Amino acid sequence: MIKKIITVTIMSSLIIACKKEENKEVIKADPAPTEILTDNGAIDSTIAYKTDIEGNKSIKTDFVYKATDKSLVKVVFNYDPKNRTVSITNNNKTFVLEKSETKVHETIYKKDDMTATVKGDSLIIHQGKNIIELERTKI
Repeated sequence: MIKKIITVTIMSSLIIACKKEENKEVIKADPAPTEILTDNGAIDSTIAYKTDIEGNKSIKTDFVYKATDKSLVKVVFNYDPKNRTVSITNNNKTFVLEKSETKVHETIYKKDDMTATVKGDSLIIHQGKNIIELERTKI
């Protein structure tokens, strides 16, 4: 009689365990996307991950700015927390400046004697005694 009770108990346990095993199909959701903030602290919906050939992800946005002389300048913001930079390209020359300071509504990037200040849609570049004012375009 004790053997039957033990056998029934073991069989019951196995059946219950098997039923629990069957219901383990849980849908795994992707982790919540990390919100990337712009330099003024607002959530930037234009920022997205870009993946290179080797599968490395980077967080960059690029814009076209227009100078006061109507020339166009390509500006790429790298929002990677390890390497926050801005790349400014004009006339096949690219200048890469590193983020140095952030204030409430402006961010300052520097390299050597060149400083770029971002305020909203404007980018002001100081290089020596030269001041270049750029405004973001909607091209």
